[in-house]
Amino acid sequence: MEPRVRVHRLAEQVADRIRAQIISGGLADGDPLPKSEELIRRYPVSLPTLREAMRILEAEGLITVRRGRLGGAVVHRPSPANLGYNLGLVLAAQRSGIGDVAVALRHVEPACAALCAARADRARTVVPRLRELHEEYLARIGDLPAVVGVSRRFHEALVGLCGNPPLIVLAGALEALWSSHEEGWASRTEPRGVPLSQRKEAGAVHGKILDLIEAGESEAVHRLVASHLAAAQRNPEPSGSPAIDLTLLRELMQPPGEAADPH
Repeated sequence: MEPRVRVHRLAEQVADRIRAQIISGGLADGDPLPKSEELIRRYPVSLPTLREAMRILEAEGLITVRRGRLGGAVVHRPSPANLGYNLGLVLAAQRSGIGDVAVALRHVEPACAALCAARADRARTVVPRLRELHEEYLARIGDLPAVVGVSRRFHEALVGLCGNPPLIVLAGALEALWSSHEEGWASRTEPRGVPLSQRKEAGAVHGKILDLIEAGESEAVHRLVASHLAAAQRNPEPSGSPAIDLTLLRELMQPPGEAADPH
């Protein structure tokens, strides 16, 4: 067996064991990985093999490796944003654009909102979070980039609180792709590009969505969210289906800090 092949297989085995700890919850989101010396004692491999294992995990979005004497690897639980990045790669390879993502969201997000309204525990698990985001939207309505960010969190919450794990992951990946597009657009757009009256209209619709979910009106909220998305997606105009901005998505899904090999 060639040395490089052997190193790669050993690295995959180490990555498998660390990945299993992350997925099982043995390593929590934000936990630091032990230093290289401790990992080598735990998994008796060479430093180059350990570094390759770290590269595998970092490519999967499960860790971030930071430079410097105070650096090291930090754990990230798998998230829809991670899947969103990989989904973006697949869509880019298929020449799909952000307009295709918009269409997909117009089908799946209303279903998530309907599930939110159908939850028996919605008064405790769904409504308080949506109300918090709605109030923040109204409070920041004069700041276009900020209010777009809050709006995206409101829509992401409709998915994240629906109660169906597979749908949360799949729809959440689409939300991550659209959020990277919309927030990037908002940062480049003059505030007058979206009149205050239009932002107020969108906020009013969010309030109606919240009311319908609180009342348990699944069919009505499905219809409202579908029509709201059809209107709201015209602002960051996806006409011509521009390419998905994978660079921006990568920046949004990673915490601050530079990447490097562990020491």
